[in-house]
Amino acid sequence: MNGYQLRTEQKKKNIRQSAFELFAAFGIEKVSLAEIAKKAKVSPVTIFNYFGTKDKLVIEVMSGFLENAWEQRLELLQSDLPFHRKVEKMIFDTMDLVEHVNPDVIQHMLSNIPEMKENAERIFAESLPVIVRFIDNGKKEGYISKEISTRTILIYFNLIKEMKLSSSFKEAIKDSALIKELTHLIFYGLLRDPVKDLDS
Repeated sequence: MNGYQLRTEQKKKNIRQSAFELFAAFGIEKVSLAEIAKKAKVSPVTIFNYFGTKDKLVIEVMSGFLENAWEQRLELLQSDLPFHRKVEKMIFDTMDLVEHVNPDVIQHMLSNIPEMKENAERIFAESLPVIVRFIDNGKKEGYISKEISTRTILIYFNLIKEMKLSSSFKEAIKDSALIKELTHLIFYGLLRDPVKDLDS
C-alpha cells in the first residue's frame, strides 16, 4: 500500500470513528454529514466520494461496530475466565452499552435493514463453533444442565436473536433497568438459585 492509499484509509477510519462517536452521543437521525465532516476534519464531498450517501455510511459504521463488538465477545468466550465470570462480564458489557450509547444506534443495529441483518447472520454463523464450546464448558463446570442439549440451547439463543428484532424489544432498549432484568433472564432464567438463597 503506497502513501496515497495509506492516507485514504486513515481518512476513512477517521470518518467512521467520528461518525460513530456522534451517532453514539446524539443518535443517527440528528447527525448530519456536515457535522461528521467537521469532526473528521474532511469535506462533506470527501465523505460522499468514499461512502456515498449518509445511509451507506451508517450501514458501514454500524456493521463495523457490530463486528468489533462480536470480536470482543468472542475473545471473552475464549478467555481463561470461569464460566460464571464470563456471563457476568457479558451482562456488564450489555449494560454499559445501553447506558452510554444512544438508543437510536442500538435500534439501528437490531433493524431489519437487509445489509445489517445479513451481517448479523454471517457473524453469528462464523461464531457458532466458539459459542458451542462456551456452552460445552458451561456444562462441564456445572453451570448449564447436561440434560439440555446444545441444539436446544442454540435454538434458544436464536429465538432471543429474533426477539431483538421486535418492536417491543426496541422500545425496551430505552429503559436500562428493564434491559438489565431481561439480560438476567436470558442467562439465569425465572427461578431463583436455591443454593445461593441458602447461603445468603
